[in-house]
Amino acid sequence: MEKLHIYNTLTRKKEIFIPVSPGSVGIYVCGPTVYDHAHLGHAKTYISFDIVIRYLRYLGYKVRYVQNITDVGHLLGDAQEGEDRIEKQARLEKIEPMEVVEFYTRSYFEDMDNLFVVRPDISPRASGHIVEQIDMIQKLIEKGYAYEKNGNIYYDVYKFKDYGKLSGRKVNELESGIRVEVREEKKNPVDFALWKKADEQHIMRWTSPWGKGYPGWHLECSCMATKYLGQPFDIHGGGLDNIFPHHESEVAQSEAANNKPFANYWMHNNMVTTNGVKMSKSLGNSITIKDALKENSPFAIRYFILMSHYRSKLDISNDALEAATKGIKRLHTSYNRILAALKDLDESNVKGSKEELLINDFVQNFQSAMNDDFNTPQAVAAIFDFTTEVNKRLDDRQKWPQKDQLEKLLKVLSENAGDVLGLLPDKTQNETGLTEKLNQVMEIVLNLRSQLRKEKNFQLSDKLRSEIEKAGIKIKDTADGATWEVE
Repeated sequence: MEKLHIYNTLTRKKEIFIPVSPGSVGIYVCGPTVYDHAHLGHAKTYISFDIVIRYLRYLGYKVRYVQNITDVGHLLGDAQEGEDRIEKQARLEKIEPMEVVEFYTRSYFEDMDNLFVVRPDISPRASGHIVEQIDMIQKLIEKGYAYEKNGNIYYDVYKFKDYGKLSGRKVNELESGIRVEVREEKKNPVDFALWKKADEQHIMRWTSPWGKGYPGWHLECSCMATKYLGQPFDIHGGGLDNIFPHHESEVAQSEAANNKPFANYWMHNNMVTTNGVKMSKSLGNSITIKDALKENSPFAIRYFILMSHYRSKLDISNDALEAATKGIKRLHTSYNRILAALKDLDESNVKGSKEELLINDFVQNFQSAMNDDFNTPQAVAAIFDFTTEVNKRLDDRQKWPQKDQLEKLLKVLSENAGDVLGLLPDKTQNETGLTEKLNQVMEIVLNLRSQLRKEKNFQLSDKLRSEIEKAGIKIKDTADGATWEVE
């Protein structure tokens, strides 16, 4: 089997994946700042990394997946000089900041569960790791990488010679455009905050050696990733817009504090756009996951996202979502046909041959796509090539595969389209058992309709067919009897 290759933002090339510890993978993905409902941009990020986690486990790795919850310290503005997002929302809603956090954290996990996104093994909160953050700041001060000014602690960017190695930006080119009031307190305009002094009106603040304050956003992820995965760990993931300054600053402070590489592979998914414009709450063009699920099935949303490579932009349109709905219905129809064939199989009438070659070719094509930096569009294409060949066999009852082969066809489809891509219902999803129940109901409907036709009650038979088709299920009469499929 081909080896897994991952595009590493740090080196700007695809590399063979070699974990720190053979057989195990540690991965950290920047989680949400929980001050509002998650939108489809979040869906792309976390479904993309959901596929990474699922595939690594499919390959046999023991995975520890850490995804944080940012509940303090994420300030408004790229220069990190603005107001804390959580505190601002608390003031707007006139509630406690931690009420904001609890409400939107629950909302976030509800959305992820509804999209069949595997939950992280650890979901640490920034506010629960203040001690670790203070410890890292003290290390950085002792080593000369950080300094205190009026109760604020800043990271001295010029002290870290490799600053910019992840983003490709040069320090001396970053200073232009920084506001004068931001420049005055710092040694260098590009220095970023590790700890911010909190005034008496600031609700979220903790005791530190430098007075009451709260941590910087970049620091939080460094501390939580290192605590739960060690250093270096295997994969750090997040959105493309986090490369600078967030991830760049994580690298600088983590490597300066611990004298070790931070993460070996950096993965960044591209953004979601609406009519070519980045989806953002601040721009007012975001679509919440909750609203999207009112009009689309969770499988259709997953399918829509997976038809774009994680490093490519994804533009949302009604046409694209409609195409995704049709695509997922085709896949589910093929899945249902195999289930129905297994139920109706009469071994004495089967003349089909072994299907090992078809299965082997499919698995090879699927894994080849996924090993090429998780190329989900190609993986989905491999699935449809496979189901097309299976359907050809099922179209002629005399050519049906034997029972053990039919079971293998179903198993391999379930493993790859279901377990890896999350496009089929399984025991962990909300649609548990619905496929089998639908098969049972449709068997009753077809038997009833057959009986009505035998009794020449065509009016009632046609009415039954018409009502079923209104529900989105098409009945087709063939020489071997009636069949059905979801339109």
